[in-house]
Amino acid sequence: MRSTFLAGVPWRSEKDLKTLVENRTTYTLNNCELNIFETHQEAKDVNLMFGDLVLTTMLKGKKVMHLFNNPGFDYLPGESVIVPPNELMKIDFPEAETENPTQCIALSISKEMIDNTFDLLNDTLPDRMIPNEWGLDLSNFHLINTQDLSEIINRFVRIGVKERSREKDVIATLALKELLIRLTQTQARELLEKTYKQMASQNRLAHVVAFIKSNIREDITLETLSAEACMSKTHFSRTFKNDLGLSPMDFILKERLNLAKNYLRMANYQIQEVCYMSGFNNITYFIRAFKAEFGVTPKVFQSTR
Repeated sequence: MRSTFLAGVPWRSEKDLKTLVENRTTYTLNNCELNIFETHQEAKDVNLMFGDLVLTTMLKGKKVMHLFNNPGFDYLPGESVIVPPNELMKIDFPEAETENPTQCIALSISKEMIDNTFDLLNDTLPDRMIPNEWGLDLSNFHLINTQDLSEIINRFVRIGVKERSREKDVIATLALKELLIRLTQTQARELLEKTYKQMASQNRLAHVVAFIKSNIREDITLETLSAEACMSKTHFSRTFKNDLGLSPMDFILKERLNLAKNYLRMANYQIQEVCYMSGFNNITYFIRAFKAEFGVTPKVFQSTR
């Protein structure tokens, strides 16, 4: 079960469809172009290319995406893909049909906007730990949307599709800067998840993440984590959130919730057992937090695994 938090956009009416394969609606803004694609019939080897870097996000249905001359991968709602400029996307739609169409957004972003945003961040927040500077890692191009990334994507789509004010381009520019920040924070979290063991002896945040994972069932305080990082509480909290996009305590909560999800998948544990095995000490809070993160209660999740 994937937590996407994507609101989606209205479907085109049947009479407005110019084609049943990758029917395209475009909204042009300063520094970017928002495209909404719909596919209403099965198709294979559909080619798509943009002159600027593009963030694509799946809303409905399923695609198989082929990039960089590699084998295709399933592309599903709740996921995003970052594609470099002038990179050919070959796309299959194995399940698309009138009753089960596919819907995807593609946001192309000017190089000037990307460079200006990350240059500003590297000037004003230069002490980044994961990675060493602000920017997009194009080798880590297939992402699972976090809640904060999905929220800013939703907001940007609303601006592109519905905003009618004279300030539309200014509002869109500010949202675009936040979107780029959320993207690089999401990538940093995925990088840390993959490499924290190797990096723990040489990187403070990696060491803290390793400590959290090893002590997830214990009472972990901000004081303990900042001491592990050899930083003041204020500096540690600010650095952690700037680099990864969420506070240390929110990171711990997500770790515990993902651990609980894994326990619920593994065996028929009682919900109260899962609560305490995952580091929670209050069953009511655990159930409420689980539903807020995954959209269903632990019991419902367990019954549908």
